Amino acid sequence: QAQVVESGGGSAQAGGSLRLSCAVSGAGYSTACMAWFRQAPGKQREGVAGISTRLGRTYYNSSVRGRFTISRDNAKNTVYLQMDSLKPEDTAMYYCAAARTGCLSGSWALIRENYNVWGQGTQVTVSS
Repeated sequence: QAQVVESGGGSAQAGGSLRLSCAVSGAGYSTACMAWFRQAPGKQREGVAGISTRLGRTYYNSSVRGRFTISRDNAKNTVYLQMDSLKPEDTAMYYCAAARTGCLSGSWALIRENYNVWGQGTQVTVSS
């Protein structure tokens, strides 16, 4: 089974940028749907962005579209989340997740229950 480890979180000012990385080990990466989720205190975990590792198709929550970019480097088995124009409301714990299958649709890719492998999370804090 695959394992994922996130890195790259930290603090930024509003309007700034951060890049998160998700290193994937184990079988299944080449055909998996991968995604970033986030969870702020007192809120449910929500899908931020997803990507098909095989096809490179990307999917975004409307709240981050145009500001965040998900990408992958298949040679390194790594998925990235470039976060630009950060806002205080982006403050949350960010989690990388891997599904057993490829992304079946854009909405499918952002549903928490479709993922079976999760990282420990990395904190992102944006100050105003």
